[in-house]
Amino acid sequence: MKRLAITATGLIFLFVTSAFIQPSKWEYLGKRTVNKTFDRDEIVVTGAKGTFNALKFKVKHRAITLYDMKVHYGNGSVEDIKIRLNIKAGGESRVIDLKGKNRIIKKVVFKYETKPIKGKKAVIHLAGRH
Repeated sequence: MKRLAITATGLIFLFVTSAFIQPSKWEYLGKRTVNKTFDRDEIVVTGAKGTFNALKFKVKHRAITLYDMKVHYGNGSVEDIKIRLNIKAGGESRVIDLKGKNRIIKKVVFKYETKPIKGKKAVIHLAGRH
């Protein structure tokens, strides 16, 4: 009987707390094929809906090193984020939290380096968390 009461109490607790916890939702914001070994590129965010509180990058085909990024917001402000992330081909960056409350993103400008190897070029995919 005690086990049943403990189990029921635990299930009720999980049900009640899950109503207050919103799961993170990631949205695809855009991609960029990077052409040079050391350069600056940007991803213009056009089809995103809503506001975001964090970003992350996924990389395909070739490893890259991200050095710096500037996030341009809908209200005209710019957040300069110094990062030095080595991302393997097929890997992704850590979650990069944005300052302030949820923000509308217009574009992300980033500086990077990649190895000059023949074959496919690195492709960077950007996602934002609601």
